[in-house]
Amino acid sequence: MSAVVRRPVAFISAIVLFAEAVGVVIVNGVMATFVKNQDMSLAGTDPGAMANGAWVLGGISGLFLLLCGVLLLLTGVRDRAPGRIARVVLIGCAVIHGVLGALAVGLIGWTAFVSMMVVLGLIVLTLVAYGPGREEPATGADTGADAEKPVAPAPA
Repeated sequence: MSAVVRRPVAFISAIVLFAEAVGVVIVNGVMATFVKNQDMSLAGTDPGAMANGAWVLGGISGLFLLLCGVLLLLTGVRDRAPGRIARVVLIGCAVIHGVLGALAVGLIGWTAFVSMMVVLGLIVLTLVAYGPGREEPATGADTGADAEKPVAPAPA
């Protein structure tokens, strides 16, 4: 895949993950506020602990999505494949989106499923576009095994 396509896909994926990080923190903040104001509990759990847990989960999820967005942004800026650890983090993010999408279709509806699958597709497309062995030669010269062999002169 050419740099004309893969760089914008990486940038769009990063922007989408940044927006999703903000959305996750806001949704968890709203849930924490409702739990605390309504004095809700689950099996006798302290409502304050549940509200704090929602804030912590939202913060950790938001930071993870920001990390994935930064990794995708760096991939697009450098126009190089992400390193091994970055690739593992992005694959984990894609798997989480797949699982949450499967859960969302039953709990929330098809719109949530489609949005999760779009994000999953953007992450996977970026990983595939910058996959191993897909680097384009910097000079445009042949970099195959035959490139190092001397060329014999043609007989006269």
